Amino acid sequence: MINKIVESLEQAVAGIHDGATIMIGGFGNAGMPSALIGALITQGASNLTIVSNNAGNGDTGLAALLKAGRVRKIICSFPRQSDSYVFDALFHAGKIELELTPQGNLVERIRAAGAGIGGFFSPTGYGTLLAEGKETRKINGKHYVLESPIHADFALIKALCADRWGNLIYRKTARNFGPVMAMAAKNTIAQVSEIVELGALDPEVIVTPGIFVQRVVQSAVKETE
Repeated sequence: MINKIVESLEQAVAGIHDGATIMIGGFGNAGMPSALIGALITQGASNLTIVSNNAGNGDTGLAALLKAGRVRKIICSFPRQSDSYVFDALFHAGKIELELTPQGNLVERIRAAGAGIGGFFSPTGYGTLLAEGKETRKINGKHYVLESPIHADFALIKALCADRWGNLIYRKTARNFGPVMAMAAKNTIAQVSEIVELGALDPEVIVTPGIFVQRVVQSAVKETE
């Protein structure tokens, strides 16, 4: 019997190793798997490379993981905002590495990994510092930069509902990066608000099929759009 549900957050993050590349879903706080991040901090894995849309807010969630000193490098599109002071302090102290990637390129690099694509040409970033060291090409009179896929050892994502096979549906904008990250990681761990019986989810509304999910854990953290 296929059953991907684990009983605790500790079991969900077990096996995440030092030096792992981890994708973390969310657009700000919408869709951020805060309970899984908290369990990862307790678990103790360090020297991590994090792939996320931003670099954390305030002192919670992803920012708390950075503050704990567990992250070596972050790949993101939006590292600075009014409450990104944890990242700012670490970056200016030379304690964290940043790979800045425009948001469209970021999500397409993740999607490319999940789709098995070896790379793609994007016009975004051509002629800027973001193109340094990358192959460029002129196609139909327009300049492009070759972008590489981003693969991950683990993806931590948040969904609204799951069944024991790991099929997922999301709540509104909390969907954001979760579906593509689930496809691009070797091991996807989903934090969900509700677990339903197998067959209760309409196949037409399932967003992430269970084939892309390895573990599911239920958490009572309130959903945010």
